[in-house]
Amino acid sequence: MPQIDRHKNRTVNIEFVPAEDFTHFPCPERLTLVFVTNGSIKGLLNELPVTISAPAILCLSADDTLQVLDKHNASASSFCFHPDFLDTIPIPETQDYFPTNLKTGLSLFRKSPARTGIPRITEKAYPQLFEWFFVLGTEVYAQSDALWVCRIKKYLIQILGVLEDLNRHSEQSPVDVVLEYIHTNYSDKITLEDLTKCAYLNRVSLNKMFQERCGCTAMGYLLSHRLKVAGNLLTHTDMSLNEIARATGFEYDTYFIKQFTAKRGMSPTAYRETSRKFATAQ
Repeated sequence: MPQIDRHKNRTVNIEFVPAEDFTHFPCPERLTLVFVTNGSIKGLLNELPVTISAPAILCLSADDTLQVLDKHNASASSFCFHPDFLDTIPIPETQDYFPTNLKTGLSLFRKSPARTGIPRITEKAYPQLFEWFFVLGTEVYAQSDALWVCRIKKYLIQILGVLEDLNRHSEQSPVDVVLEYIHTNYSDKITLEDLTKCAYLNRVSLNKMFQERCGCTAMGYLLSHRLKVAGNLLTHTDMSLNEIARATGFEYDTYFIKQFTAKRGMSPTAYRETSRKFATAQ
């Protein structure tokens, strides 16, 4: 619900939710900052699996889709605002806070391989970010004087500016994003379409970048990683071949055995015996 400025009799297109339940996203025509202060959330962000563990911040645009599949002791607050909310900041109110670029931070809400919507934050920065967010939320309800909107804008600009600065130095390439996705989700069914969506690239561009970086295609790397994990499980556990196949993303143990034998030059059973003898000798 937009706020009514009781000091100036105007509508301010913002909303603060102190206890977010994740049921009303996305907010039409607005951007949303979600501060996850406790617990964890698992779900799908734009059809890609995500796990968000506190402390964390989620940046959502009106075009994003968020489906929460599981919550564990999750607590969060959210602040929605129209992008134009930052267009009318009086300079005297904010001259010490990013005076030359009042659109600072809005790139955080545009998705790309480097901008996933879950910006990186540090343990050192989070307490300050949360303090600003708490004061911002308090001011929405207090409207303590005629300049309450200006103070909210000031805190919002500070928050977005810090997040943007933190992430400017940690942006990932499309290959980095896909590698992280593979390493996190290799036990699930993954298609090439999943990887291209993750990278925001077509299959030709993605595979070209993987060839240059890893010497193989994206799906080739996925298979290689699955077999690497399977090799470790063969050596260090007593899991059956069927259990290992399922744990590493192979739908059938027969396909797992075929791929493992072709790539390693020996069957999984033979590899288990050989690798254990070698490990014992070491």
